[in-house]
Amino acid sequence: MLDSQNNKIISQQILRLLNTNLHQNYFTFANKIYQLTTGIAMVSPLSNDITEIFLQHHEQRLLKHLMENNTIEFYTRYVDDIFIIYNTEQTNMETINHYINSINPNLTFTPTQETHKTISFLDLQITRKNNTFDINIYRKPTTTDTTINYNSNHPIEQNLAAYKFLINRMISLPLTQTNQNIEWSKILTIAQKNNFPTQLIHKLKTKTINQQKTNVTKQTNNLQWTTFTYFIPKIRKITNIFKDSKLNIAFRTTNTTADKTKSKNNQDTDNPVDSTHHNKSGIYQLTCRTCDKSYIGQTNRNIAVRYSEHSRYIRTNNPQSAYAEHILKNRHEYSSLLNIMKLIKHINRPSKLIPFEQLIIQQFFNKGSLIPEENCYDHNPLFKLAKTVDIT
Repeated sequence: MLDSQNNKIISQQILRLLNTNLHQNYFTFANKIYQLTTGIAMVSPLSNDITEIFLQHHEQRLLKHLMENNTIEFYTRYVDDIFIIYNTEQTNMETINHYINSINPNLTFTPTQETHKTISFLDLQITRKNNTFDINIYRKPTTTDTTINYNSNHPIEQNLAAYKFLINRMISLPLTQTNQNIEWSKILTIAQKNNFPTQLIHKLKTKTINQQKTNVTKQTNNLQWTTFTYFIPKIRKITNIFKDSKLNIAFRTTNTTADKTKSKNNQDTDNPVDSTHHNKSGIYQLTCRTCDKSYIGQTNRNIAVRYSEHSRYIRTNNPQSAYAEHILKNRHEYSSLLNIMKLIKHINRPSKLIPFEQLIIQQFFNKGSLIPEENCYDHNPLFKLAKTVDIT
């Protein structure tokens, strides 16, 4: 599992790295820092893999023999949803549930038994009929029939995305003709409620069926993507120019709830003291509370994320950044995001990040305001010709 060639050295290195990560399992809630005693934080990049390895290990070790002796006829799991078919002559649901819940004290499984020979699993409704199963689409009681409205100012591909999924699911699942007709009627009803022409949905169904029959596969080699903002349908007169090229077009819209409710104070400005700038990318300054000297950095993510990384380096005694090294080595103080971090220049083009960072580092170095742990680049005479960035 750890190494296909069973290299013990590599396996030990992987285990050591995993152990280090699992013992630095911190998270923040209500301005307090916590460390998990069991499990791993959901936002951790490792959480999905560790969870899957853990569950697969127990499935192989404790459930495999139940399937081999046909106590469990069928077992499948999707993330944390499990579907089991068991032999009622050899066991029952209570026994299986008790056995599974005894695997680990931190795991609790809640069984849902079939009702009138029917049970739901994910988006399927499965019904026992003699020696066969009847498959149908399951929708939760809270499900609404709302999709992007046909009259909304979105590209038609985005308007039809929900219906393409519904139709593809309908024709891909082993539904009986009766159940497929019921589902098709449901799709048409949803489309009608959202002002879609019935003819358009019928056309989409025909196209989807034909694509499945011909198994159309597009060549994706050497394809490049670019983005256009979809203001009005006439934007296609521009994008159609590229339809015979190797350039694929993706549309973004401004007709979203986020754009409609965005505060005017959240627009791009050059005011670095505005707290909304912590949600932007660019060149940032971190100040030491003890010596009042600064660290200059750059990021193409929002600077609040970068602050959390610097803060984590300090908390875990890891001098990975020059700022963390300065705080740890000198035992100086740092503070909260709003108190010590500010955006000097907002930049949303990655190619401009390094040149501006070098320019601003030299400015701070010349003023004697740079922490000694941060390397200052060799003096670049071209910076004399560059526009000076306000660092006050």
